[in-house]
Amino acid sequence: MGEALTAHADDRLRVRELFVTEQPRHTELAERAVLAGVPVREVTDKAAASLSETVTPQGVVAVCDLPRTGTVAALAQRPKLVAVLVGIADPGNAGTVVRVSDAAGAGAVLFAGDTVDAYNGKAVRASTGSLFHLPIARDRDVSAVLAACRDAGLRLVGADGYAAGDLDTADRAGELAEPTAWVFGSEAHGLSDEVKAQLDTTLRVPLYGQAESLNLATAAAVCLYSSARAQHR
Repeated sequence: MGEALTAHADDRLRVRELFVTEQPRHTELAERAVLAGVPVREVTDKAAASLSETVTPQGVVAVCDLPRTGTVAALAQRPKLVAVLVGIADPGNAGTVVRVSDAAGAGAVLFAGDTVDAYNGKAVRASTGSLFHLPIARDRDVSAVLAACRDAGLRLVGADGYAAGDLDTADRAGELAEPTAWVFGSEAHGLSDEVKAQLDTTLRVPLYGQAESLNLATAAAVCLYSSARAQHR
């Protein structure tokens, strides 16, 4: 919640109202909201629970305007690292990728195709505030998103468990140091052949043990950090 108020203070997001329960730990947030001109409403625990859409509510809920960032605007600063989510259904995974992207220093996260809403309650919680740190854009036209990434000077690299090349070989070849848009597909089916045909290459995470695969969020973390490390050498 503090991240939302910070974004409000920086004029990156508008917080319209803050609902809080009568608990001492919410006092600081309420005071910050009042100083920022955000109306604060005290509610019961039951009301807060119904507003928060979670099993274990924290007793504080903010009503915010949804940021309206287009793909081109999100890429305007020509970031060196971007995550593109294509057809991701699980909001927890999507939010975790936003969090990982933020931690790895990515410049934007693009939600493409039928990917879950970035502002789904579970996705917001999984992002742990990172949703307010970097541009988030959504476009159902996957080809348009990929084209915008290419126009921004980014190499399109798909994460594919069946790819011929892997992160180790790409790193040794110096490929991971290039400005990159990592493209991640759905948890169940990965990237379609149609999407892969529009990419520069696909890479897999090498598995040294006996695990059959990694889940989406873990694979995304490995891929993004591999690029971030190579770009920061």
